[in-house]
Amino acid sequence: MERIIKPAFTVIGKEGSTRDGEGFIQRLWEDANGHFGEIAPLAKTENGQLVGVWGAMSDFSRSFQPWEEGFTQGLYLAGAECADDAQPPAGWTKWVIPGYEYLRVESTPTAFPDTLAHLAQQGITLAGAVHDFTDPATGKGYMCFPIRRL
Repeated sequence: MERIIKPAFTVIGKEGSTRDGEGFIQRLWEDANGHFGEIAPLAKTENGQLVGVWGAMSDFSRSFQPWEEGFTQGLYLAGAECADDAQPPAGWTKWVIPGYEYLRVESTPTAFPDTLAHLAQQGITLAGAVHDFTDPATGKGYMCFPIRRL
């Protein structure tokens, strides 16, 4: 578990919601990965590598608050970190995610409940929605828990 500061950033991806039914996140990733070439020129890179692949989340109001009803209802964007001025191609959605201080935790089957329990023990409340992040350089997956808005 590490604390990181991430200023506001842009993700362009395929958007869906829990209202789309079971398995919707997997379907979004299949769609995004299958059409990645459409946004590849917009994606941020460093040393020839993508900067980040994000499973960004928001409540239905699109204010980047945590998913509702016990973290079971909300929006999901499967995509890549892109240039802030990038315009999404047809069929893609652009989110500008506010800057936060995050607790970044390696993804495991119990990372979400374990980190929520840790935050509660520390008296820390979520400042926004939790995001999934994959580091393309290592292939490692993380969950980013926003604890303070910048």
